[in-house]
Amino acid sequence: MVNELDEVTGPTRHDGRDVNVIDKQIPATIGAGTRVFEAGIWVGGVVLAACVALAAQADLAVVSLAMLVGLVPGLVFQLMKTNAGVYLRQLEQKVQADASQIDNYLEQRVQILQNLAQLVTRSVELDKQVMTSIAAYRAGLPGAGAQDLNDKAAQLDTGFGRINVAFEAYPELRSHANIAEAMRQNAYLQKEVTAARTLYNDTVATWNRDIFAWPTKVIVASNRGYTTRIPFTASLETKAAARDRFFGV
Repeated sequence: MVNELDEVTGPTRHDGRDVNVIDKQIPATIGAGTRVFEAGIWVGGVVLAACVALAAQADLAVVSLAMLVGLVPGLVFQLMKTNAGVYLRQLEQKVQADASQIDNYLEQRVQILQNLAQLVTRSVELDKQVMTSIAAYRAGLPGAGAQDLNDKAAQLDTGFGRINVAFEAYPELRSHANIAEAMRQNAYLQKEVTAARTLYNDTVATWNRDIFAWPTKVIVASNRGYTTRIPFTASLETKAAARDRFFGV
């Protein structure tokens, strides 16, 4: 069979292409076929058992017993749906816990930024906008959604960037032990935020996959109105800075 993606003779795209996350939640739904399948497990098991008993010319008591046995597949399927529901509930809680962990790291970065700005201000006249922005950063963190937290993290990066400008203008600040420790803590927390975002995105990917898993999970997800979740993404400013500063694009 001919290779449809022939990288030798096929057209190539030399200018590249940027990848973006679609900001859309897709609901988990089931069609008529799945509903027929679910009903068929109950009805089919009973009818099949009754037919077998009648074909064997069994008495009414045996036929009744066979019909009860025929309910077993439906009961097993119901148990599977219950287990699927418990699993999705637990996964939902994990998504929330992972998002909360990002929130905690960002909160710590806000505190470090606040302390660092105060330390630097004692030595040089720091841009007053940095100090007035810190309160807004801190107030906006609790209860923020995924995209809001993403925006707050970008704002924090901007705040630390302004302090770095002060470092460039006043190199002697780097020798200040408390300032150096605060910057070290910030660098550590930046890595923790990145790791926490990766963990969150992995959990979201699992959620987005499992709510469409047929048959039990998608049935439960559809009945409960579950939708896909949107992962964390880098802001447009962050992408532009990465290209301009690191890759020279």
